[in-house]
Amino acid sequence: MKKVKLTITESCCRSGHFRKGQEFIVDDLCPPLCHELWNIIYPYVFALQNGAELDHGEEKARAFDAVCPDGGRVKIHGEVIEDR
Repeated sequence: MKKVKLTITESCCRSGHFRKGQEFIVDDLCPPLCHELWNIIYPYVFALQNGAELDHGEEKARAFDAVCPDGGRVKIHGEVIEDR
């Protein structure tokens, strides 16, 4: 299973859980994200972990961008990272 790096690209989280530039690596366990944000991004993370390429603008990529369902207060970028 591939690892996915999640990076907070923008944050105005009303609960103060996230800050811009914060990173999480998803391997086999869920990262410490709020349920609302995880619920939105989980399908993308699962697909990337299993080799999918996703629509990313005009091209296909092993990456995605998503926004928090709470008014877009948090923006997140996910991408496959290679094992070193």
